[in-house]
Amino acid sequence: RRVLFRSRAHSLLMVIDIQERLAPSMAEPERIIKNTAIVMKGAARLGVPILVTQQYPRGLGATVPELAGLAPAGATLDKVHFSCAADPAVLARIEGARRDQIVICGIETHICVLQTALQLVEKGYRVSVVTDAVGSRRNADSEIAFGRLAKSGVDLVTTEMVLFEWLGRAATPEFKELQALVK
Repeated sequence: RRVLFRSRAHSLLMVIDIQERLAPSMAEPERIIKNTAIVMKGAARLGVPILVTQQYPRGLGATVPELAGLAPAGATLDKVHFSCAADPAVLARIEGARRDQIVICGIETHICVLQTALQLVEKGYRVSVVTDAVGSRRNADSEIAFGRLAKSGVDLVTTEMVLFEWLGRAATPEFKELQALVK
């Protein structure tokens, strides 16, 4: 049975490679960083574990400060594989979280995000890519990647879709806080 609804109790948020020397070369880096920050704040508020990766930080720099400050202690892992699922330490952290729904923000859509999502689907995870919180240098690369992801069973979602599915209902303190994030 295919689960279509994202649940905070089953989700893990992955923030892939939004780094100081890489992010500025993306199309619309401000959008990617802003929406990723919103998803990270929502995840933290709702108890969704967060994992942040950095591709070869010696060359590409650390996670951008706007997001690094939102990452829980010990949540950031360095990697050299394009796919997070191909990196033994990152995969061990994903498996250790014991969550079957992986929500992905990050860069670049057609490289690290795509390869991670496809490999996680192969491993049996339910994967969602937050389309307004990912990007590539060229928008055309992202568009092609979105098509391939959708054909492979990855859900294409938006920041608000994720937050409000995790939330599940209004009339809660969390609702007011999350609503304020997206206004």
